[in-house]
Amino acid sequence: MVIDSASNKKIKLMESLRLRKHREREGLFRIEGVRLAEMAAESGWELRFGLYTAELLEKERGRQLLAGLRERCPLYEISAPLGKKVAATDTPQGIFLAATQQKTDLSELAGGGQSGRKQDGAEQPLFVVLDGVQDPGNAGTIIRTADAVDATAVILTKGSVDVFGDKVVRATMGSLFHLPIVADVSAAEVAAFAEAADCQLLATALDALAKPHFAVDFRRGSLIAFGNEGNGVSEALLRAAAKVYIPMYGRAESLNVGVSSAVVLYEAVRQRRFC
Repeated sequence: MVIDSASNKKIKLMESLRLRKHREREGLFRIEGVRLAEMAAESGWELRFGLYTAELLEKERGRQLLAGLRERCPLYEISAPLGKKVAATDTPQGIFLAATQQKTDLSELAGGGQSGRKQDGAEQPLFVVLDGVQDPGNAGTIIRTADAVDATAVILTKGSVDVFGDKVVRATMGSLFHLPIVADVSAAEVAAFAEAADCQLLATALDALAKPHFAVDFRRGSLIAFGNEGNGVSEALLRAAAKVYIPMYGRAESLNVGVSSAVVLYEAVRQRRFC
């Protein structure tokens, strides 16, 4: 089927999903670009519908992608100008999907991630907490790093960026589809969950009582909180957590939160898999 009108309901819906209020109302989000669409097609996430331009059919990769997507959801061809109209990028690749937001409740992770990814052998769960992280690039990078280290799940506290926003989805590079993500959780709920799951709650902080990150035993079940770009981890969460820091010996005042997450999480990998 071909859509040739900018007033078409599918076009208007895809455009509206740029805004958080519409994503939340519809329970949908946008997936844009060939690689992300390929990963979405391979995932178990529900796809509502897709829009594509004729230019996508000129490439073998595009034809293969559409063949796979036709088994997953209705597809509609649109013109290149309409493709630019609905795009969130400067150089759209001619494929746009509306997908159902797949949300996980904190209670579903009880027992160390029963609805998360299976952990190797006796390995303990590893939860990554984004506490008020608001930059889409940072949030996407941390989710991607959490996926790389085989974390059990990612938990976002209230006030964090919308994980289903265009920029966050692109920054995850498909890792959004690979692990459970819990959003809009309070600091109190994070602390209660850590206790119920028998996990240590850790928070990155420059504090006199903080331990160097390599002095912490990450072989235990752990929740590791990374804080807001400007203010760090919230006081409410700091009061409930043991504090860790990354030693720095040059003149830099701090590390980007995305970098910090990689440093700490790969220390957990080193301890869990190489010690």
